[in-house]
Amino acid sequence: MNPLYEQMQTSVFERMSALAGKYGAVNLGQGFPDFGWPPEILEAAAKAVVEGSNQYAPSRGLMVLREAVAAHYRRHQHLDVTADQVCVTSGATEALGAAILATVSPGEEVVIFTPAYDSYAPMIRRAGAIPVEVALKPPAWRIDRADIEAAISPKTRAMIFNHPHNPAGRLFDASELGIIAELARAHDLTIISDEVWEQIVLDGQHFTSLASLLDMAQRTIKIGSAGKIFSLTGWKVGWMVAPRELAGTVSRAHQFLTFSTAPNLQAAVAFGLDEGDAWLDPMRARFERARDRMTEGLRSSGFTVLDAAATYFLCVDLHASGIIMDDEAFAAAAVEQAGVAVVALSAFAEQDPPRNLVRLCFGKKDETIDAGVAAMAKAKELLS
Repeated sequence: MNPLYEQMQTSVFERMSALAGKYGAVNLGQGFPDFGWPPEILEAAAKAVVEGSNQYAPSRGLMVLREAVAAHYRRHQHLDVTADQVCVTSGATEALGAAILATVSPGEEVVIFTPAYDSYAPMIRRAGAIPVEVALKPPAWRIDRADIEAAISPKTRAMIFNHPHNPAGRLFDASELGIIAELARAHDLTIISDEVWEQIVLDGQHFTSLASLLDMAQRTIKIGSAGKIFSLTGWKVGWMVAPRELAGTVSRAHQFLTFSTAPNLQAAVAFGLDEGDAWLDPMRARFERARDRMTEGLRSSGFTVLDAAATYFLCVDLHASGIIMDDEAFAAAAVEQAGVAVVALSAFAEQDPPRNLVRLCFGKKDETIDAGVAAMAKAKELLS
C-alpha cells in the first residue's frame, strides 16, 4: 500500500459519526445541517433528473452552472470573473485536491493555518510536497505576520487559506487579509483560498474574498461549495475559480480525479445561484438563531464557549469549563457515556495541536440542539 494511506486514520468526522450511530448519540460532530435547504432547489433537481441529461456532463462543468457561478461572484463580491475561469468539481474537497495537484511540485512547501481542514496535509503530501503549519491561537484565532514569515522558505510555493475559518468560526478582518496578500505578492505565492463558508457569515458582517484585493486575482484559486451555500452537503457540488492562465491546468488535474459531476445537481445549483439571492438572508438568520440557542444553552450549563462569527461551528474550551481531560478523551467518553458526539480540535493539526477544545455543529433544529446541550451537561457532570 501507499504508506501515506496505510498509516492514515479514518477521518475524525467519519469516526465520530459512526460512534454516534453505535451509541444512539446526538451527532454534533460531523458538519451537516438538519434544516435550511430551499424546497425550490430540490424541485429543480428532481425536474432535471427526469427531463434533463443523465449522461456525462462536460468535465469542466455545465456551461449554465459555470456562468451562474461567475455571475454570483460578480454580483455578491464584485469579482471580475467569467465562465472560462470556473471548473465544477465533485465537492470542494475534490476542488482542493485538484488545486493542490495543479499548483505544487514534489519537494516544494505549502503553508497551512491550523487548526486546518483535515484534507489539506494529506493532499499536499500526495502531491509530493510538504505541509508547513502556522498555528492560529485561541480564543482570538488572529493572523500573525511574524508567524507566517517564519514559515515561508525559498521552497514555499503556495498557501492554503480558509476564510471564513472552520473550525474556529472566524471571519478574518481587512488587516489580516492584507497580511496574506502582502506576503503572497512579496514571495510570489499562489493562494488556494478555501472560501466555502462565504455565505454563512453571521451578525450582518461582510465577507471579502481574497481575490478582490490588489493584484490577488491572478494568484488566487478560489474554492466554493454549493453544499455550504444551500445546506445540501450530500450533493457534493463545488468549484474552482482560477486566473485564466491557471484555469486550464486546474481543470486537467480535476479531470483525472472526478471527471464530471451529476448533471441534474449542476442544473439545480445553477438555478439556485441565479434565482436564490432572496434565500440567503433568512438562511443566515436561521443559523444565527441556532448558534445563539446552542451558545446560551452551553453557557448556562457551565461551559466556556468561544465566539463564532461564521460557519455553523462553535468551539468549547474544556479546561476553562472545569474539565481537565484532553479533547480526544472527552470526545470518546462523551459519545459513549453521555450520548453526544463532538469533534476533538487536535484532529485539525499535527504539530502541537490544542488539546482543550472541541467543535460542535450548531446547524441543527431546536430539538437537536436542546438534546445535544442536555447531553453535554450530562457529560460535564460525569467527566468534570
